[in-house]
Amino acid sequence: MTPLADRMRPRTLDEVVGQKHLLASGKPLYEALSSGKPHSMILWGPPGTGKTTLARLVAATCEADFLPLSAVMAGVKDVRTAAEAAKQSRQMGRQTVLFLDEVHRFNKAQQDAFLPYVEDGTITFIGATTENPSFELNNALLSRARVYVLKSLQKADIRELIDRALIDERGVPGLEMADELRDVLAEAADGDARRALSLLEIAADLVGGEGEVTAEALGDVIAGGTRRFDKGGDAFYDQISALHKSVRGSDPDASLYWFTRMLDGGCDPLYIARRVVRMASEDIGNADPRGLQLALNAWDVQVRLGSPEGELAVAQAIVFLAVAPKSNAVYMAYNQARRDAEKYGSLPVPPHLCNAPTKLLKELGHGHDYRYAHDEPDAFAAGENYFPEEMPEQRYYNPVPRGLEIRIGEKLADLRDRNRKSRNKSDK
Repeated sequence: MTPLADRMRPRTLDEVVGQKHLLASGKPLYEALSSGKPHSMILWGPPGTGKTTLARLVAATCEADFLPLSAVMAGVKDVRTAAEAAKQSRQMGRQTVLFLDEVHRFNKAQQDAFLPYVEDGTITFIGATTENPSFELNNALLSRARVYVLKSLQKADIRELIDRALIDERGVPGLEMADELRDVLAEAADGDARRALSLLEIAADLVGGEGEVTAEALGDVIAGGTRRFDKGGDAFYDQISALHKSVRGSDPDASLYWFTRMLDGGCDPLYIARRVVRMASEDIGNADPRGLQLALNAWDVQVRLGSPEGELAVAQAIVFLAVAPKSNAVYMAYNQARRDAEKYGSLPVPPHLCNAPTKLLKELGHGHDYRYAHDEPDAFAAGENYFPEEMPEQRYYNPVPRGLEIRIGEKLADLRDRNRKSRNKSDK
């Protein structure tokens, strides 16, 4: 039998739930569907949000032939075969919508195969992807297709689908399910319509297709499910970005939420632990150097103890970093120094800073006039220059007035003032 999710696929715009930002009157996609004049498009959104359904509706409302392909199975040869069929339909006065699911799985050369057929109007191209088109699709294809962003369905949207499936003749009309259990199922679907209907179908199978779905049966169906979390995809990087920015923004509560959200979705705790170390250096730095040590300790605990004990140590580090004084002074200084290293190239080390382990090197002037800092007052050689002679002296590190960097800033200000006075004295 055809899967329930496919049987319940909306046949008209009125049956579509969610995506009101695209399908409300006056919106571009709605107008394209209503006018019968389709255009090439990319449908970008999480699984189960209706990408394939919308593509089919485009073809249906425009009375066009629908040619579906999957980038998982198809290749350039299949594209050309579909284009030939579209040419024949065009000669008979029919439009063709060529739909490519998982379009991001085609490499850039394979994507180019669509271009001549889109350009000459042989096909209306619709691609579906869960990945950011800006990164995964080539510019030539993007310039010929409008990108529409689909959103995860709300719990109320999923609940509407479940209710419909329980009364629609295409669904499971003989099945009974209490309202509170329908809400549990809608919550477990996590914004994915296909997942909701698949779980409902499994529940129906457990009770023989008719009768009542009990709380125990539904619990068995949804047990072990995790939130949507596509490792390596946009959801993955968006969530780690949210965690990092919550720490940087000194919000321990939001930081913990995103941390546990990622764990709930199945993220490797060691990945998060590594990123927490980065946060300690990038956003706390020398304002509180204990942050880096605590982050490293948490990583070590995660390695040694594993889950779930290790996650508590990582959570401790995240909270500490969130409430710690913030400084990106080292991060900014490092990036500026790297830019200068690239800008000035391979400048020679000044002779007085060179090592002189042999007699020849000493005769060449290596180490000559070097001032050993420990022999100077306060172990500081005032006025000395440690940059290449051909390069102006730079000031990369500017401590912020927060945490330990207040003291560091005061110390550096004193040293820099002593440098200035020593050089002014030498110039006279």
